[in-house]
Amino acid sequence: MIGIKSIASYVPDDFIDNFVQAQKFDENEDFITKKIGATKLPRKKKEQETSDIAQLAVEALLDKEADLKLEDVDALVVVTQNPDGAGLPHTSAILQNKLGLPTTVAAFDVSLGCSGYVYGLNVLKGFLEASGLQNGILVTCDPYSKVINPEDRVTTLLFGDAATATWLGTDPIFNIGASSYGTDGSGAKYLEVSDDVLSMNGRQIFTFAATKVEPQIKETIVKQGVSAEDIDLFCIHQGSAAIIEAISRRFKGLEDRFVNEMSHVGNTVSSTIPLLLEQRITNTDLNKILICGFGVGLSMATSIITRQH
Repeated sequence: MIGIKSIASYVPDDFIDNFVQAQKFDENEDFITKKIGATKLPRKKKEQETSDIAQLAVEALLDKEADLKLEDVDALVVVTQNPDGAGLPHTSAILQNKLGLPTTVAAFDVSLGCSGYVYGLNVLKGFLEASGLQNGILVTCDPYSKVINPEDRVTTLLFGDAATATWLGTDPIFNIGASSYGTDGSGAKYLEVSDDVLSMNGRQIFTFAATKVEPQIKETIVKQGVSAEDIDLFCIHQGSAAIIEAISRRFKGLEDRFVNEMSHVGNTVSSTIPLLLEQRITNTDLNKILICGFGVGLSMATSIITRQH
């Protein structure tokens, strides 16, 4: 059985003070704390590429897990929509070389944003099992600072840079269970990059999240054969404080099980969920965790992960 064994991350030390940034747009502190949810936004150095911060996340994982050696890695998957250069060659190939992984490793990119971690877990799990492989590393790294216009109030107050690395392998801590997916490309224009600049229709993204995520979460719970009360924690994409609140309100009596921890990182796109899981997967009080990513695409993905030991 292939599942989640460990997670590590890299969050840049450099950051933007969102309270200071908000003053430029005549927004007050309540707007930042209650609607946006991020008081600090980490930023990679300008000279750093996507693969550079991805490398730091993988190295943090290797430092954390003495049992994981470079020569044991069979597959490397990078989830990003902001790759090195123009995306050719694929960032995972560049990362393979920087890490010194064996040339026998399978390496490929997955071009997904906010739903990318959930998709990536299932893609890598299926790939390893179908190929008879044992160890894979799933990297999330989508530094939106590469495409943000600092004068755009909608995006510059929201997104932070980070990278994570998840070890998938045999004898996991958490198994990946029931999963659901969704795509609505008619909303692609609501969050897109044009001429190397990110634009977002915040109202449309909020409406999508507030109306479409709850049914998929409930569908996945039914697939798993459990009830919402059986879910110990809901680790949903940290789109904004307002979005997290809007979704949690639809689960009466369970609102406190929805995690909101974006204050010091912001919306890190595909990295939000693994950042939430990083310290929690070793908490033996948590047996069933629901993870749900949603956003750019428009795309959704939900899975339930269950403790094995």
